[in-house]
Amino acid sequence: MNAASGRSPVTAAAPGAALRDANAASDRSSVTTAAPGAALRGSGEAISLNGVAKSFGSLQALADIDLHVAGRTTLGVVGPSGCGKSTLLSIVAGLLEPSAGTVAVGGVSSAQERLGRCALMPQRDLLMPWRSALDNAALALANRGFSKEEARRRTRPLFDRFGLAEFADAMPSELSGGMRQRVAFLRTLMAGKGVLLLDEPFGALDAITRAEMQDWLRSALDQEPRTVLLVTHDVEEALLLSDEVIVLSPRPGRVVARLEAGFGHDIARREIVTSAEFTALKERALEALEC
Repeated sequence: MNAASGRSPVTAAAPGAALRDANAASDRSSVTTAAPGAALRGSGEAISLNGVAKSFGSLQALADIDLHVAGRTTLGVVGPSGCGKSTLLSIVAGLLEPSAGTVAVGGVSSAQERLGRCALMPQRDLLMPWRSALDNAALALANRGFSKEEARRRTRPLFDRFGLAEFADAMPSELSGGMRQRVAFLRTLMAGKGVLLLDEPFGALDAITRAEMQDWLRSALDQEPRTVLLVTHDVEEALLLSDEVIVLSPRPGRVVARLEAGFGHDIARREIVTSAEFTALKERALEALEC
């Protein structure tokens, strides 16, 4: 992946290898297996933006955005409120066209084609209150013409795989905030798109539930690898979940820092967030946000 702005952004080398090497040294007798998506990561460019700018009348939201995301990797986007993060997602998804520059998703550039390759998960879960958890998650298949029974049949295995089987028949009003977000994420997966655009997916959750959801998402993406563009205000969340993080400036949003994260999903959360490498990256990101 790569991201750049009109001026050279601050960069930081990937720290994840150091933690993984330390883990390996502490337990060399154990047999390890690569994560399901590991062999597929980096398999071609999935998202490409070159010189992208976006204006709404006299208001310029984004300027000179260059970024390239490899297949089945995660790029985190952080920045102050109003810097154009959600606008960036809408452009990638084909919901908006850039005022300048080019955008491609999976090698196609028209808005309709981009929309056909992306699934967008907003901050609010938007579950339909009259549908069960299973039927909410299966909605993407129903919209594609599958019968209710077939949509349920295809969706239920994900509930089993991700520990939601006992809640499949529950109504949204019976689910906690974290559980509702899990269902919303499965609905996004069931859209069958290779690119997931996550817009502050855990922003409405309390700190404890948010941490649980971050760990759950790390595991989910190991089992169902996708290319992910994650927008968040939470620097720690971005570094924990992403292979790379870009920091945007205040409006108009420009890339002012690019941080290689890639700590890996096989390392315990506490070990990552308390490491010197993680702390140093977090400091770099916060410094870039203050510029």
